[in-house]
Amino acid sequence: MTIVTPVTPSSKIKRTTPACTPGGPKVREENILVTVRIRPLSSKEIAAYDLVAWDVTDENIIVSKNLYHERHGGLYKFDKVFDPTCSTRKVYEEGARDVALSALSGINATIFAYGQTSSGKTFTMRGVAENAVKDIYNHIKFTQEREFLLKFSALEIYNETVVDLLNRDSGPLRLLDDPERGTIVDKLTEEVVKDDQHLRHLISICEAQRQVGETALNDKSSRSHQIIRLTIESSLREDSECVKSFLASLNLVDLAGSERATQANTGGTRLKEGSHINRSLLTLTTVIRKLSDGKRSGHIPYRNSKLTRILQTSLGGNARTAIICTMSPALSHVEQSRNTLLFATSAKEVTNSARVNMVVEKKQLVKQLQEEVARLEAELRSPEPSDSSCLRSLLREKEMKIQQMEREINELKRQRDIAQSQLELERSSHKEQKASDHHGLRLKPLNVSLSPLRMTRLLANVIQK
Repeated sequence: MTIVTPVTPSSKIKRTTPACTPGGPKVREENILVTVRIRPLSSKEIAAYDLVAWDVTDENIIVSKNLYHERHGGLYKFDKVFDPTCSTRKVYEEGARDVALSALSGINATIFAYGQTSSGKTFTMRGVAENAVKDIYNHIKFTQEREFLLKFSALEIYNETVVDLLNRDSGPLRLLDDPERGTIVDKLTEEVVKDDQHLRHLISICEAQRQVGETALNDKSSRSHQIIRLTIESSLREDSECVKSFLASLNLVDLAGSERATQANTGGTRLKEGSHINRSLLTLTTVIRKLSDGKRSGHIPYRNSKLTRILQTSLGGNARTAIICTMSPALSHVEQSRNTLLFATSAKEVTNSARVNMVVEKKQLVKQLQEEVARLEAELRSPEPSDSSCLRSLLREKEMKIQQMEREINELKRQRDIAQSQLELERSSHKEQKASDHHGLRLKPLNVSLSPLRMTRLLANVIQK
């Protein structure tokens, strides 16, 4: 199968537009959805007689109580602002749900939490993930006309090293550039999801594997960025005349918290971790700021951090994105909270161009080409052909294309059979070797590419002509 992104005119879509459905708009341009959640004062802040430094005046506006110290006027406006009394369910429904469910309709989606250490990011993202799982499986249950396949993967970025949370023994993972999919994580484990309970179990495994550590601000501070990816493929039934399949990914990103060494009271390992965290978040902030300034033609430093490389599609690219910024209301953290609000202000100016990702089978492309040939033959037999010689030439050209594509399909099948045979031989040899001397033998991946990218592009060009 080949992922095809349709080229259609862009149209401005309001935030309230529901997730794109088959037959609906194929491209949407919209700003990143940005919300802010203020947690209650912590027990430590209450014990220290800390003061509340921020007021939520309505569902969109947050205001500083210390206007004398504010360089930016003290008033900040976002898509939604959630005060300390708001439930995580409300935060999800108004700040993430619409984006999350877009993945069910073939639109890439990313939701991430940003904020300082101990501001409530991990707590919020756990609730978002739980609610998203529930809504996704409710949608699948009541969408009888489609079949769904879900695949799960998860990683963390710890000290600028990418680690597979489903297989820590695999060691550091490499990032590769793919011309079709952008940045991919090489050899990242991907597991097929059986049901909602299985998905929750996989998420809990990843949370248990994540790097955490104690700081002065948080007893269990996340010391890494975590990215959970749910790949969703949905297929219409065979009797449908619509596009057969859609393929998209939902990324749930819990960023490590920005922190000041003096406040976090860190040293040694924790200081090193904090340095890596702050550098990657600084790169993220720089990318967001440049995108919000409209400098798309200039250099955007995605490659300066593994975090921004992986999230590149979600920042100004082919995805719908929601950012939930979390913050403490305490006066002792007012500077960090202000930095969070400035980040959020820049983020809401970033525009993404999300497209429906259609999956087209090779056989389906050949069928479409054959239908095009039949149409041309019908035009040739019409009583008044406008230009029979031109049509005959075009017909011969398309017939030759069909023959060429069928030959390439057969060749791909032959290569696949050879690859499978070689793999079986190596597996058999591996088992015999282990049985004889009890030494493991690492199998090298076969260097046989089965992606018919060139063939698909040729077919697509022929169909469009």
